[in-house]
Amino acid sequence: MRVSLGKHEGQFILIGQDQGVGGPDTDQKRSCDALEGGSNVGQVSGTGLGLAIVKQAVELHRGSVQLESELGAGTTITVMIPIYLE
Repeated sequence: MRVSLGKHEGQFILIGQDQGVGGPDTDQKRSCDALEGGSNVGQVSGTGLGLAIVKQAVELHRGSVQLESELGAGTTITVMIPIYLE
C-alpha cells in the first residue's frame, strides 16, 4: 500500500494505492455502499463497511471520495477534503 497526502487548490488530498486484485467496473459503483464487498474477493474476510465509513466521514466534511480500480492491477482511492481557514 502506498499512501500520499498533499494539498492542492484549497483541498487536502489523500491518495491510497495498492497492487491488489482490483475490481471490475460493475463493483466500483457500489464499493462505497455499506455491506458491499467486491465480487472477486473470494475468501478474503471483511464486513464491507470500511469504504462506506470513510465516504460518510469525508462527506460530513464536504469532501469526496473517488475510486479507480483495474481488475488484476490494484486500486487507487482518492479522498479530497476542503481546507477551511477562518
